[in-house]
Amino acid sequence: MLGLGACAVGPDYHKPGVQIPDSFKEGAAWQRAQTNLQESISSAWWGVYQDDELTQLVEQSLKANQSIVAAEAAYRAALATVQANTAGLFPVVTAGLSASRTGTGAGAAAAAGSSVTGAAVPGVYNTVAASASASWEPDLWGEIRRRIESAKASAQATDAQRAGERLSIAASVAIDYFELRQADIDIQSFEQQQDIDAHILEMTRATFLQGEASNDEVLSAQDTLELVVAELQAAETSREQFEHAIAVLIGVPPAGFALPPDPSYAFVLPAVPLALPSQLLERRYDVVSAERTAAAANAKIGVADAAFFPTLTLSAEGGFEHNTFAHLFSLPNRFWTLGPALAETIFDGGARTAAVHVAEANYDEDAATYRNTVLAAFQNVEDSLSSVNHLRQQMEAYAKILQRNQQLFASARAQLLAGTASEEDLLTQQLTLLQAEQNLKDAQALLTQGSVTLIRNLGGGWQWDDATGRAAAGQNPSSERGAVLQEASRPPSQ
Repeated sequence: MLGLGACAVGPDYHKPGVQIPDSFKEGAAWQRAQTNLQESISSAWWGVYQDDELTQLVEQSLKANQSIVAAEAAYRAALATVQANTAGLFPVVTAGLSASRTGTGAGAAAAAGSSVTGAAVPGVYNTVAASASASWEPDLWGEIRRRIESAKASAQATDAQRAGERLSIAASVAIDYFELRQADIDIQSFEQQQDIDAHILEMTRATFLQGEASNDEVLSAQDTLELVVAELQAAETSREQFEHAIAVLIGVPPAGFALPPDPSYAFVLPAVPLALPSQLLERRYDVVSAERTAAAANAKIGVADAAFFPTLTLSAEGGFEHNTFAHLFSLPNRFWTLGPALAETIFDGGARTAAVHVAEANYDEDAATYRNTVLAAFQNVEDSLSSVNHLRQQMEAYAKILQRNQQLFASARAQLLAGTASEEDLLTQQLTLLQAEQNLKDAQALLTQGSVTLIRNLGGGWQWDDATGRAAAGQNPSSERGAVLQEASRPPSQ
């Protein structure tokens, strides 16, 4: 029996094979590696943006967001399931103490005596019993161990989902926060443009009254002003909605939450390593969860296979029984039962075979889901790298445009002082300069948001050791210095 107890029917788990590219298409190195469950827990990656207000919001969301609370509860339930399955390896011991008082009349005793050998005696009887029983079903075929294996893998998958929920909420807070700051900058730019357009409209009306401008020019100036007013309203609506979204993410009603505007906000972008180590993709919660789900499904095949083998139950019961409690615990009043029970299903109409087929099909499904999840993870990282690369080039182009418009504005101002240009020409050039500056800051905001998406797709950021060319263990991301986009892309002062 001890020898059989070391066996476990069913296939041993091997991670499903998946095609892994040798390198990222968008220029980051990739190496083969095994899934690391510990890396599914996201780091404090938001520290790289060097914004205390953002850090406070993210940390508050991790404590108060109800989706995270629900994920924590699901993980505790999964751990309890592991404990419940582990309990099946041990005997079940019960104890009981009972007492009863039974009365039998003469008629009832006569009736009972006519149906059994001997005559029943009328009267009142007391019965007191104390007993204990134990039963144990040895895990001869590994069914319970396979259940434990499946439950542990499921708990690990739930743990990865919990980490993924935390990462998703933190990334949502960061993206909404950066979009809100982008709206702050846009609102200020539109307000400045509105003032200039209103001044141009007044000048156009004045020249119209003097007969130097047509009514069409007045109408065109009015349209330009109204267009800026409409864009300003859209930006203010977006800001309010982002503020409401952040409030919900941190677990407070939108009515009781407000972020002061900061139109001078400087976006920060963490420097992406030239090569990304293979461990980064292993941090993705969906990859870890899908792989652990496949492991749990594989163990369930062994549970289904074990149903084809007999079950052995060892049981024992003993105790004392007497009509008074005072004389209960004496040797003549003892009773006991001891014996094994062996059971085997002879015919079930193919139910066990069908159960095995179901378990195998479920494993094939989960293995395919794992492979597809890995492929989707590669796609997400490729998309993020591509987006960051092109947004950086776009930002550089807008910086050059801003630099040229600063030169043009300085030239228009000089021409106005020299009397060779009008005030309207200067205001028009100032509008172009404001729009160029707004385009650059919008590109900076999009690039910062794209870096958050890249961090999320990598499973929670990176810690890079330039000396070894490997991921640095235990490094605090908040110590990393990112490049301040507004400073890095600012053109030379005029």
